[in-house]
Amino acid sequence: MKIELEKNKVFFENQGSKKEIHPFWLRERANGDTFVDKITQQRLFDPTQLKDNIQIDSLNLSDDYLEISFNDGVYTKLAIKNILKEFSDTNDVKHINKIKWDSSLKDLNIFEFKNNFFEEKEMLKALINFYQYGFVIFKKVPTKNNFIVNFANSIGSIRRTNFGEFFNVKSKPNPNDLAYTSLPLAPHTDNPYRNPVPCIQILHCIENEVSGGLSTLVDGFTVTEQLKKDFPDYYKILTEIKVRFQFIDQSVVLEGWAEMIKLDEFGEFKQVRFSPRLDFVPLMDKERLELYYSARKKISELYNSDNYRIEFKLQTGDLLMMDNYRLLHGRTNYDANEGNRFLQGCYIDYDSTEGKFGHLKRKFNL
Repeated sequence: MKIELEKNKVFFENQGSKKEIHPFWLRERANGDTFVDKITQQRLFDPTQLKDNIQIDSLNLSDDYLEISFNDGVYTKLAIKNILKEFSDTNDVKHINKIKWDSSLKDLNIFEFKNNFFEEKEMLKALINFYQYGFVIFKKVPTKNNFIVNFANSIGSIRRTNFGEFFNVKSKPNPNDLAYTSLPLAPHTDNPYRNPVPCIQILHCIENEVSGGLSTLVDGFTVTEQLKKDFPDYYKILTEIKVRFQFIDQSVVLEGWAEMIKLDEFGEFKQVRFSPRLDFVPLMDKERLELYYSARKKISELYNSDNYRIEFKLQTGDLLMMDNYRLLHGRTNYDANEGNRFLQGCYIDYDSTEGKFGHLKRKFNL
């Protein structure tokens, strides 16, 4: 990619394709203290108030900068690298390729938490691992004073729900969710009934004295890609039909309609929703309904298969951060009489990790 000049016109050239850059596009990127606030990087002018016939009076191109004088009297000096960056996909996170995994995965993406960890290169590496595999584990995270709140807010902003700013995961009488029992939990995604669904779940182990209660993870990306390959009709109907997910307790009723496999605008994997205790399939003609039930049964078999599930025990101080749009999680059963199993959980959204990722890349000039 490069910038070229012809008379008083600026062109963007890439792989033999050449396009003129509109003068107005360049004018609204005028920088310097007169035009952009130094701290916030927000414009100090409203581009909708500029005159329509913006033209270029003169140009000068060096290796690093493009100098432009416009017909409204404005002069600016634009960095070539910043112009070229706008012609590429600037979302660095999207360029981190997902790595599919199954039960053979051995590397659990473990990082040791330290003071000031959130501002270190190691945190950037952890975020890259998170985007690649859908989860990351931090060890030696402080367990006092609900530190999970500090952890989440040090990445971005905690997502409050009807369960509170954070929630305690341990057995209790009259629970409003099976998570608060010692029963096994099959692979599922959290909060499929919300709009929007929380993107990222954080679970912090405060105490674990039991022999069971292993944490389980399944890569929904791997499973859905396998379903697409082996059972295309099942895959297709699960990406088309929206089902109703519902949560009810004494103080709230939440409902959301969505596909079990959600695709993005390019037809690629975006999200899985799976919580068969909470879903209600809409009424359809008999043939289509039977196909849907067969598809749901098949994907449930895959999610619950030993071929795709990993199991591990969270120790005191371990913190698991996982992608709730991509991964399914669960646990094996345990005997509460053996001792305490106490986890704390909360949610954050993608803008938190993306914001931290962008900040750290800028900080380390990467």
